[in-house]
Amino acid sequence: MRQSFLLRSLVTASLLFSVPVLAEDTAPAPQCKEGHHGRHGHKGMKGERKLARMEHRLDRAVSEGRLAQSQADQFKTEARQLREELKAQRDAAGGQLSEDQRLQARERVRALREKVKAAVQATAPTKT
Repeated sequence: MRQSFLLRSLVTASLLFSVPVLAEDTAPAPQCKEGHHGRHGHKGMKGERKLARMEHRLDRAVSEGRLAQSQADQFKTEARQLREELKAQRDAAGGQLSEDQRLQARERVRALREKVKAAVQATAPTKT
């Protein structure tokens, strides 16, 4: 009697766990390419991590007195805006930027980095 009760309980429990898994719809493979670029893998959120690192560096520069808070906020806003524009271009192009768009984006990011670097070096306290 105990064995049959245990067996029925085990079967019932396994059915309760397996039914929702079996009932799920799987996404068709061709659609994955469109939303793939920003959500999967270690490279998926690459731009978001870079933005977060830049914000962290700017906050550290403010706390160390090498940059004014208003300047840091301006750079953060500019970086977010650039990121959003690139994301919109990528979405409009179906997930891939053309070679010209990538080169232009690289130049814009490089120019932003140079502006940040110049501002930090200009306001950095001199060591004596």
